Amino acid sequence: MLARYFYPYLRKYTISKVHEMLERSLVYLRPIKSLGQNFLVNKAVAEAEAEHALGKNVLELGSGYGMLTKELCKKAKLVVSVELDRNLFSMLKHEMKEKNLKLINKDFFKASEEELELKTTDIMISNVPYTLSSKVISFLAKHRLQAVLCLQKEFVEHMIAEAGAKNYSKLSVMFQLGFSHTRLLEVSKGSFMPVPKVDSTVIYIKPKDTTLTAEESGIINAIMQHKKKTLRNAIVDSHQYFGKKGKELELLAESVDEREERVFKLNPERLLAIARKLAKENSKGPALGQV
Repeated sequence: MLARYFYPYLRKYTISKVHEMLERSLVYLRPIKSLGQNFLVNKAVAEAEAEHALGKNVLELGSGYGMLTKELCKKAKLVVSVELDRNLFSMLKHEMKEKNLKLINKDFFKASEEELELKTTDIMISNVPYTLSSKVISFLAKHRLQAVLCLQKEFVEHMIAEAGAKNYSKLSVMFQLGFSHTRLLEVSKGSFMPVPKVDSTVIYIKPKDTTLTAEESGIINAIMQHKKKTLRNAIVDSHQYFGKKGKELELLAESVDEREERVFKLNPERLLAIARKLAKENSKGPALGQV
């Protein structure tokens, strides 16, 4: 069962078995900063992540040096691994002959559903380049996929922040409305090469049944831009989004019971209920988002 394991904080491991591959690879392959390349070199982390691949069809973004890819192939029914870097792809294509591995040399977000075999994908397991974190969460929401992801620790803390917390944000609200989560593993920055400036977190996420309309998402995004204000003032200050002004806008703000509460103290479920009410009230006037 997914997310049943608790993995303690993994300190720096001796990874002599990995050094041989890295030393050989680095003669020809240097990390490309623009691609956000920080390669996992801690085999214990890869093994822990791969436990969630048992008997499944797995999608991986960023094969890197193949540390996680190799462990996934030991457990999974099929691994579809996408690597943008042509040199890395060529190296892996030459070295990895696993029959249950499909390697793709392409921008992950430009690959077709057929190429990624999304119809039969059970789970995404990936050490995500930090710069792609938000895009990956949006991709998973769109395709309603569960995932085990290694992400920047600070990003994860923003995703799971509770109402009232300093780092509670639009990301927190939208993520928690869309996914349930289990924090699995804390990963030290020394587990990657080159060593990043921050630590990482491995998290399991699973899509919820909650669905949001474009209007509801837009309202939440608009009022969360004014999260430190009362809900009344946040609505008033979002006049461009609502397409109202003056008395009409004041009446819209008065229509919600929570109008005197600070936006950042409202949990995701309450914000969704408010967004639904505001969408209904605002439908009597100009279309949402129009000025």
